[in-house]
Amino acid sequence: MLLLVAIVLFSCKQKIKEKPVTASNALQISTIEKNPMKKETIYQFKVEDLYGKPFDFSTLKGKKIMVVNTASKCGLTPQYEQLQEIYESYKDIGFTIVGFPANNFKSQEPGTNTEIAAFCELNYGVTFPMMNKISVKGNDMDDVYKFLTQKSRNGFEDSEVEWNFQKYLIDENGYVVRVISPKTLPNDQSIISWIKS
Repeated sequence: MLLLVAIVLFSCKQKIKEKPVTASNALQISTIEKNPMKKETIYQFKVEDLYGKPFDFSTLKGKKIMVVNTASKCGLTPQYEQLQEIYESYKDIGFTIVGFPANNFKSQEPGTNTEIAAFCELNYGVTFPMMNKISVKGNDMDDVYKFLTQKSRNGFEDSEVEWNFQKYLIDENGYVVRVISPKTLPNDQSIISWIKS
């Protein structure tokens, strides 16, 4: 008998907790389901370039952007050449590249900002914007890369920076739209098609 009373009381409490679906809260539930998260854009970030000058991503509104983590002593370092080539070819039609030197992979970017700037200019004639050296993974990951790699922030997908020269493609509205493997060359036809589209 006592058990029966307990079951009845428990089921009554359960019914009280459940909210009936009304027209007003049905709309609220529907809106939450359609907009589970608000996508961030890259335009929120202000960083420093290799020369210590401020760089505001909001100045790139309306342009397609490739963000790439770079290194001077990597087997993929010659990609600087193709990066510079596509930058030169498409910078006047709304495309830019932003490089972030990083020393996360086998210490392949040991230099200071000054040394990195000299290396890029001397060896590859780099003129696209190069930022201050940062970390692109781990506990000290830079906030720009937290945005690039976390779906909860970029609204696109979770990713991990696999190696030097991984590329993130950002559309004209500041949203991440593609993640490109480090081994894929910057002048790959799929990237060129995206730039031109």
